[in-house]
Amino acid sequence: AFQTQLLSNDGHNPLMKKVFDIHLAFLKNGQSEAALKHVFASLRAFISKFPSAFFKGRVNLCAALCYEILKCCTSKVSSTRNEASALLYLLMRNNFEFTKRRTFLRTHLQIIIAVSLLIADGALSGGTRFQDSLLIINNFANSDRPMKATAFPSEVKDLTKRIRTVLMATAQMKKHEKDPEMLVDLQYSLAKSYASTPEHRKTWLDSMAKIHVKNGDFSEAAMCYVHVAALVAEFLHRK
Repeated sequence: AFQTQLLSNDGHNPLMKKVFDIHLAFLKNGQSEAALKHVFASLRAFISKFPSAFFKGRVNLCAALCYEILKCCTSKVSSTRNEASALLYLLMRNNFEFTKRRTFLRTHLQIIIAVSLLIADGALSGGTRFQDSLLIINNFANSDRPMKATAFPSEVKDLTKRIRTVLMATAQMKKHEKDPEMLVDLQYSLAKSYASTPEHRKTWLDSMAKIHVKNGDFSEAAMCYVHVAALVAEFLHRK
């Protein structure tokens, strides 16, 4: 009934924010396994009904959803992990269809950023549960018949490979967590490897700044924030 209002300004409006926040609140606050099944079904319908809000409007909706779904991909409950993996795959597939089967760059970027944020928040490690979820997503891509002749399966494979690279770097960081210089060094090389994608670089620079502040190295933290400011300024100048 409110489709027109919800999609005004490509989903960037107070009504959409309220409706989306209610959906997201169910993922943020622990639910029973049975309730979560319905939550995931509602979210699948939501993505299918309002694709432009996720893939054309502002990035906030896609970013927030990727973050919460990835959290569910590490759940102890296997049915929740399966549902979350399927939802993440649907998000990528719908994004690919939305761009007339050219790319799912927005979702790709937001997933990598969410992974980096979850690692920085200590909510994600390369544990077997998360690896299982990545495997489920890859299997979906390989067995999706209508997508066989497109670049989609190989792009999904590339994304899961990138996530594993970030997780391996994180495992290295975990090993050196008592050595702040080594830890920051590893984060710096990660930030550098994302030179071509400013959003990722910013995520890791923010994470480095947090470590510096924790260690009382305020001038180093300030340097990180100066780099972030320069990144943002450069990006805006290019736009």
